Amino acid sequence: MGSYLVRRFGLMLLTLFGISVIIFLMLRLAPGNIADILFDAAGFVDPAEKAKIMEDLGLDKPLPVQYAQWIGGLLQGDLGYSYVSDRPAIREILPRIPITARVGGLALCFAVLIGVPLGVISAVKQNTRLDYILRVLSLSGLSMPAFWLGLLVLMGFVSYFGTIPIYTDAPQSFWAALGMYSIPAAVVGFRSSALMTRLTRSSMLEVLRQDYIRTARSKGASENVVNYHHALKNAVLPVVTVIGIEAAFLMGGLIVTETVFNIPGVARFLVEAIRWRDYPIVQNLVMYIAIIVVFINFTVDMLYAALDPRIKYSG
Repeated sequence: MGSYLVRRFGLMLLTLFGISVIIFLMLRLAPGNIADILFDAAGFVDPAEKAKIMEDLGLDKPLPVQYAQWIGGLLQGDLGYSYVSDRPAIREILPRIPITARVGGLALCFAVLIGVPLGVISAVKQNTRLDYILRVLSLSGLSMPAFWLGLLVLMGFVSYFGTIPIYTDAPQSFWAALGMYSIPAAVVGFRSSALMTRLTRSSMLEVLRQDYIRTARSKGASENVVNYHHALKNAVLPVVTVIGIEAAFLMGGLIVTETVFNIPGVARFLVEAIRWRDYPIVQNLVMYIAIIVVFINFTVDMLYAALDPRIKYSG
């Protein structure tokens, strides 16, 4: 187990290093930089002024030097300064992380608490009217774009309640925050719950056909014990994988939802930073998302060993 953890940790570091190189080079290879954008917007044509701006921002240095300065600062907790606001990048990023974390966390809770039970019910009630209804509902959730559902929700609130549930001011209490974030979280979590419903159903049906399930029934075990103890316990492994993937996606994939509901989170800020070629913001945000994804994958691997005694991580 110890040797596996060492190898896994080394692989995590190698993955993060590769991601850092890719995002660094992709930003520099994209046409234009912050100096070009500023000059095009202002209509300036003086090459000396443009060269001075690039020198001040450190963009005139060789790419290996720029990369080494960024990684060195990152390891020391210095994320640099935003090119647009001229404020420390960490002050621009930190206030937005809890906002996205709340929306993503609520969306994941919604998806798990709704999707997994409905998938189990759909499998247990296979080929009944309830099963058909749940299958149609899950297919609708997978087919419906989150931004379109978000717009429908906004129009519905305006039509029936005369208000629009978008982010205006920071909520001052727990219940205000819950009310503010629950609507966009439910919108984005609806697709994830539909995915988990489908996967849980198919996994449960596969397990329910196994020999040990028939053996449990032949020994007189009740349907509840068979379905919710023997079957669900063994069918949950693929669902854990999807939960991990969805958790990683929700931390960086809320761009459209945050835009529709005017939420000042990480994903929306990342798009704005990319548009302005704000390298310190983009680089550090992508690395933050990459760290979250890598850590979640590692956690899922560890959960596999805890949930399935047959899985052993040894040297």
